[in-house]
Amino acid sequence: MPRIIETLVYRLDELEALAQDRARAWYREIGFDHDWYDAVYDDFQQIADMIGLRFKTTSVRLYGGGTRQAPCIWFRGFWSQGGGAAYEAWYSYAPRAVPRIRAHAPQDVELHRIAEALQQVQRRNFFQLRAETSLRGHYCHARSMVIEVTRDSPTGQALTYDAEEVVADALRDLADWLYRQLQKEYDYLTSDAAIDEVIRANDHSFTAEGRRFG
Repeated sequence: MPRIIETLVYRLDELEALAQDRARAWYREIGFDHDWYDAVYDDFQQIADMIGLRFKTTSVRLYGGGTRQAPCIWFRGFWSQGGGAAYEAWYSYAPRAVPRIRAHAPQDVELHRIAEALQQVQRRNFFQLRAETSLRGHYCHARSMVIEVTRDSPTGQALTYDAEEVVADALRDLADWLYRQLQKEYDYLTSDAAIDEVIRANDHSFTAEGRRFG
């Protein structure tokens, strides 16, 4: 016969410390099956556009059965061998890249350095440098990016001696910068404070041992 079973449940703040840790562990296991990195990607795409990057795209299948084109930005992390971020794109000179980056991220000295390095090497090459980045191998990090640098000179002038190295280093440094932003975002979202806020906002309840109830 059907029976009624009563269970005493608690909100997060009503639990003992060990039970709160178990409740948070439950959320860490199930709370990141969505694209938690979207905001970081959106910001990175704005920055890339200012610097002069145009991303290659790949088809992504939608839940409804269709597809959409997504930028070729990849990452793997955060504590495994081969972890990092990479992207596939075309690069060319972007006017006013340095002031635009400084206005967008006034405190980010690393972004300023990358934009200035590209600006200076472009000036030495009469703003004719172009580059293409591609991902090679099984790993995903800045050093797995193959970067080909060319000079689009109408008179056939060669690259300056340092152009290939400077452009490649700057574009790889940008991938490393992205990886750090992704790790910061992940560390924040998985912190106790952020998880507590989500659990409270969704009014989740738990048993006295901290097991999810409703």
